[in-house]
Amino acid sequence: MQNKENKYLFEEIIALSTEQINENTKKIDEVSTLEILTLINNEDKNVPLVVESELEHIAQAVGIIVDSIKKGGRLIYIGAGTSGRLGVVDASECPPTFGAPHGLIIGLIAGGPAAMFAAQEGAEDNPFYAKKDLQMLNISERDVICGIAASGRTPYVVAGVNFAKSKGCKTLMISTSEREQVLTKGINADVFICPHVGPEPITGSTRMKSGTAQKLVLNMLTTAAFVQLGKTYGNVMVDLQQTNAKLKERSKNIIMQICEVDYERATDLLQKSGSHVKTALIMGLANCDKDSAQTLLANSDGKIKTALKEIEISG
Repeated sequence: MQNKENKYLFEEIIALSTEQINENTKKIDEVSTLEILTLINNEDKNVPLVVESELEHIAQAVGIIVDSIKKGGRLIYIGAGTSGRLGVVDASECPPTFGAPHGLIIGLIAGGPAAMFAAQEGAEDNPFYAKKDLQMLNISERDVICGIAASGRTPYVVAGVNFAKSKGCKTLMISTSEREQVLTKGINADVFICPHVGPEPITGSTRMKSGTAQKLVLNMLTTAAFVQLGKTYGNVMVDLQQTNAKLKERSKNIIMQICEVDYERATDLLQKSGSHVKTALIMGLANCDKDSAQTLLANSDGKIKTALKEIEISG
């Protein structure tokens, strides 16, 4: 019985495009360092193009995420190995970049936090871990669960997505395998995002093109979602958290650029706003005090341009 299961798994694995021999890099061990890098770079050039082919599906996913967050839900990534690490990285960047509350975007990785630094043997093969991890988060129908797996078959990820769906969650699935293959894996996802990267430069090393494609998709999901949620003014991050000296000075520069004021005025606005960049910007642009700026933002869903339009209308 065990041999039969192993044979089935073997056949499933070798059918994956990421497990195929890449004809372009077959002699990578026979060339110079510069030629190795050129081969890898040439393979990487195709990654943005296959991501581009999935933009409509990515847009659908963004719509689901925005709707969920507006209703008080969360975006929860679930993955194993490189895929899981990328989810954790994206989640961890959202608070400092967009001022997202901690816990709004969450990254789960098979094997827990220790798996960020070292492989946890067998963790990705155990579907029960996924259910347990999601139960610990008390998921509800307001949440969005996004599975990330290059192969589209990782038991931990598939089980997590399907368990989440059974709880009424919206579900997404990101895989770098062929869409037709992924759709046969029994994954109950509302949206599938499948940038098919083909064979890796080093056979089976999905930390390479697959990981790059996944990172590009994750960048798009959270960036587009937070732009729509009013976390930027144009293409400038205005809800950043000033967690270090660099970000404090970046905040002043943002105020200087948008309000067209000098360093001293920007520093004064930031201080009077309670170190809240959006409030400082409204104070500077609308020439109002902190309380008025906060009221304008509250009545405009935190969107600066909407708040400024309200001033124009009322004026």
